[in-house]
Amino acid sequence: MFADRLAQLVATRVDRPAAIAEAAARRTRPAGITGTRGRVMMVAADHPARGALRAGTRPMAMADRGDLLERLCIALSRPGVNGVLGTADILEDLLLLGAIDGKVAIGSMNRGGLAGTVFEIDDRFTGYDAATIAAMNLDGGKMLLRIDPDDPATAPTLEACGNAVTALAAHRLVAMVEPFISHRVDGRIRNDLTPEAMIRAITVSSGLGATSAYTWLKVPVVDAMERVMAASTLPALLLGGEVPTDPATAFESWHKALQLPTVKGLVVGRSLLYPPDDDVAGAVDTAVNLL
Repeated sequence: MFADRLAQLVATRVDRPAAIAEAAARRTRPAGITGTRGRVMMVAADHPARGALRAGTRPMAMADRGDLLERLCIALSRPGVNGVLGTADILEDLLLLGAIDGKVAIGSMNRGGLAGTVFEIDDRFTGYDAATIAAMNLDGGKMLLRIDPDDPATAPTLEACGNAVTALAAHRLVAMVEPFISHRVDGRIRNDLTPEAMIRAITVSSGLGATSAYTWLKVPVVDAMERVMAASTLPALLLGGEVPTDPATAFESWHKALQLPTVKGLVVGRSLLYPPDDDVAGAVDTAVNLL
């Protein structure tokens, strides 16, 4: 049945591209990002636009767009899931599939720092901008901020993120910032996940833009989360990261961090969309139960 829906989606893109804007205009938006439960359970799918297709042991897991969309539709249909984060191509596919009505929809903004490239830290805004996010009836924008002390490309990325926070706030839309301190090791960018590095990243990102009124943080679970999350009063969501070899351990770490006062939910992608047993519904339901 999903193959039929996918075929219709492709036909619509070919014959009636204006249907995307029409679907966005009539989409019912939720009253707020946290929903009726005061918690966020969001599925992330902006990885392919950076060329990051790996999930666990599968190097090309996210390369099949039809399979990815089917997994997203399963995840979004589960009780307690109230949002999705993606690039324009993915959110527009989901709009045409009717999968995000009433859900929080966050557009991914800077995808220029392609994975594994020499210019990865120069994370330019090649996706959504604030004006388009507002015009497309979305609920906010997300940006990745990797701060490499040894890479001068960090400075323009910082400036671009600050401008995006200001522009989103002018539309009263959520600015979701995902900050890291990063270093190049053997030619590859590695995020520093020590508590001290995350504290520094959070304090820098919290001060971006002309106002922090609409800024949320998207952070990994690291050691000493109580101390890390004490670095800011901004609301935060936990990210899932790579597919864990031991999902039970990952779920337990999320559960502990969710008890902290500023942590309001989860934004998880590959860990839920590509679990080791391929039971997307089961993985999503387990994560929802943590809330």
